[in-house]
Amino acid sequence: MRSLQAKFHIGQVIRHRLFNYRGVVLDVDAMFLGSDAWYDQVARSRPPKDKPWYRVLVHEAEHQTYVAERNLEPDPSGDPIRHPLLTAFFTDHEDAGYRLRFRHN
Repeated sequence: MRSLQAKFHIGQVIRHRLFNYRGVVLDVDAMFLGSDAWYDQVARSRPPKDKPWYRVLVHEAEHQTYVAERNLEPDPSGDPIRHPLLTAFFTDHEDAGYRLRFRHN
C-alpha cells in the first residue's frame, strides 16, 4: 500500500485556489472520508478521493469546509485568520500558522 504525504499541516494558513477564500487547516484526512452523496452534490470539480482532504476554518465566516488538496495552496500573506472557533482549537498565530491547543493521541 502506498503512503500519501499531505502537503499541508494542521494550523497552516491556506487559500482556496478556485473560490479565493483563506482559512486554517483544522484536520487532515489521507483520503476522502465523506459520503458519496456529499461528494456528488458538493465536489463538482471531481477532485480525487484517494488524495488528502482537509477540514478548514474559513476566514471571516462561521462555517468550516472540507476541501481536496488540489484546490488548496499556501497563503503567503502572513495575516491572521478570524473565525469564532479558532481559539477553541489553536493558540498563538506565528509565521508558520497556528499552534494546536491540544494534541490528540
